[in-house]
Amino acid sequence: MSGARIAVAVVGVHGRLGGFAAGLVEGQPDLELVGRYDADDDWQRAISSTGAQVALEATVAGLGYVHGMALLEAGVRPVIATSGVTPQQCDKLDRYARERGLGGLVVPNFSLGSLLLQRFAAEAARHFPDVEILELHHERKADAPSGTAAETARRVAAARSARPRTPRRDDEPRERGGLHDDVPVHSVRLPGLYAHQEVLLGAPGETLTLRHDMSGPAAFGPGILAALRHAASATGVARGLEHALA
Repeated sequence: MSGARIAVAVVGVHGRLGGFAAGLVEGQPDLELVGRYDADDDWQRAISSTGAQVALEATVAGLGYVHGMALLEAGVRPVIATSGVTPQQCDKLDRYARERGLGGLVVPNFSLGSLLLQRFAAEAARHFPDVEILELHHERKADAPSGTAAETARRVAAARSARPRTPRRDDEPRERGGLHDDVPVHSVRLPGLYAHQEVLLGAPGETLTLRHDMSGPAAFGPGILAALRHAASATGVARGLEHALA
């Protein structure tokens, strides 16, 4: 697609992330915003007529998989930002996309700093026997734990899967969040916060704390652009922003 602008649609444009992404796309010389849809619009019927090649799906937690399949059915490559797409659902999206000669990406978090935190946490978890995650967000965020925290827990669990672990006395689900992939996750929702995550690792005689803080959506910008450009030529649907940064 050398020399051509990538036609992009945004589904969930009235949300915080969708609105930010739409404005971001409009300022890029290699991207063209051809569709702006609210989550409640009949976008599944209309999007094919826009000529969109790629669509950012940023609607309501839990709908990413269904919407991703609908986009692929319409011949549009999805970049799914909505929380709740499981690894198993991502596999199904990947198979369906390959059947149709398409691609896309599932991105739990577009922040480069968040991705690096997950990498560092996975590496540290290979050496520290106990890990807990604390995620803090503004009071308007409905899902708990966040998709980012759940993804961090998944990566931590995968990194230490071969390491024997002594059961903890407090390995019981918490009132909010609970255990995810055997990693305790704690969620906080308070006014004044935006998006923050801590990974606390403990071993006899020492602790290691990793923390990432966001103060606004500008942190998502480079990741959103990288994901859209990657999806425009991807084969299959992968999971994680790192696939767009390779």
